[in-house]
Amino acid sequence: MTARFPARLVAIGCALACAAACRRGPPAPAQLDPRNDACAFCRMAVSDPQFAAQLVAPNEEPRFFDDLGCLRDYLREHPPVPRGAVAYVADHRTSAWVRAEAATYSRVPGLRTPMGSELIAHADAASRDADPVASGAVPVPAAELLGPGSAPEAR
Repeated sequence: MTARFPARLVAIGCALACAAACRRGPPAPAQLDPRNDACAFCRMAVSDPQFAAQLVAPNEEPRFFDDLGCLRDYLREHPPVPRGAVAYVADHRTSAWVRAEAATYSRVPGLRTPMGSELIAHADAASRDADPVASGAVPVPAAELLGPGSAPEAR
């Protein structure tokens, strides 16, 4: 009876691992390491999480970007994105990851972003309005950054 108990634990553990590996739904945002992650477009360090973005796809390493302009340029120069890929952008005010197609974008003239795009993202208009840096910002349509369809997984 004691030999069966460990075997059952192993079987349950394997079942849980398989269930976790086979979960459905879009990939979650990856953890950014500002000391070691480099931009997939310009190769600069992704050192300021407020301006960061990422593209995550099933069974692939995440691609990080140090500036929303780098994400925009990467999507233009590397179509199509992998099947099931999801883009996330950092809310400039909170640094929380937000699905790119749901974010609110702005250009802030004179704002020093890592690559000079002057672009920032927010989870919604309320977050933008609460961000003093966004004062005087010009709204930017998501399609300008993400392309037609405004969502990588829609391509």
